[in-house]
Amino acid sequence: MTTNMIVYFYKLEEPYGCFSNFSLHDISLHGQDWLTVEHYYQSQKFVGSADERLVAAIRSVPTPQEAAQLGRAPDNRMRADWESVKIPIMREAVLTKFLTHPDIQAILLATGDQLIVEDSPTDYYWGCGCDGTGQNHLGKVLMSVRSEICQRLAG
Repeated sequence: MTTNMIVYFYKLEEPYGCFSNFSLHDISLHGQDWLTVEHYYQSQKFVGSADERLVAAIRSVPTPQEAAQLGRAPDNRMRADWESVKIPIMREAVLTKFLTHPDIQAILLATGDQLIVEDSPTDYYWGCGCDGTGQNHLGKVLMSVRSEICQRLAG
């Protein structure tokens, strides 16, 4: 297995597009169904906040782009603990997605032990940014999920 290869993903129509939170792979978490990981993630910013009504609003929009737009609106009031919970929330959603959909789980597992990088030109937190200096937290979440699924399958 090659360890020097890097798996880049960003756009849905490109190879590994299923790794994107915008991919149309539904998840069920905490008794609710979500169209995409993006819907779930964006909505969770408002759980228990002054703008909690946005949870249902985000859940009901038809596209992940609209979910992102609603969730990122600058005037929205997010939950106080968001910075400390956003990575565990993202990880739970991504794990659920890859446990729910065997077809994309196979794609994730086929990456072996390769580095996975969200090749976002604008996101320096979840992706690598335009110059590669980003923190790549989504790539790290995907690699962690891949490792957990491998452990579960190994029994």
